[in-house]
Amino acid sequence: MNSPIPIDALAASGRFRHLSSIAGIDIDLRYAGLDNFVGRDLYSPHDCAWLHADAASALDAVVAYLAARAPSHRILVLDALRPQRVQQQLWDALAGTDLQMYLAAPERGSIHSFGMALDVTIVDQHGVELDMGTGFDDLTAASHPALEAVMVERGVLTVGQIGNRQLLRDAMAQAGFQGISTEWWHYDCGDRDRVRQSYARVI
Repeated sequence: MNSPIPIDALAASGRFRHLSSIAGIDIDLRYAGLDNFVGRDLYSPHDCAWLHADAASALDAVVAYLAARAPSHRILVLDALRPQRVQQQLWDALAGTDLQMYLAAPERGSIHSFGMALDVTIVDQHGVELDMGTGFDDLTAASHPALEAVMVERGVLTVGQIGNRQLLRDAMAQAGFQGISTEWWHYDCGDRDRVRQSYARVI
């Protein structure tokens, strides 16, 4: 395992790319504002618009896929690098609730903290988010990809909403990103165990 990297040392490390260097994406980091489940800015004064270079290259491939398959659509990045200190704050905010299941325990480490995970959605040519059935950080069963068939059967989600999620899944999967069963917006770049063993955590 590599030694942890302070958030303010990323530019000098040579192992990370700033999101502004990735053409063809839109950026709205929700934890840098109030539009998240804790309702406060968790990132300031730090710049968290970073990804490990490996994940950034994979995101380039996502952009290329959408440009070819759905040229009027773009990826909107909702979260990328999430320092360990912020993961701890999120964990603490959900202490004593069943909702902690949505977070990686800080001692184990979120893949976001290695710059190897993304929270994303898709926007149309007008910058409007596609209807995914729920918003980002909606910590309910309707957000679970594993339960989509049941949610459609119950009338909670529509076939069109699942189609929008599938477009996102296809774009991410062909670039090597792996989704999870509980959040339609979250994607890991590579195997979680390998990332934790081989990459440096940002603190």
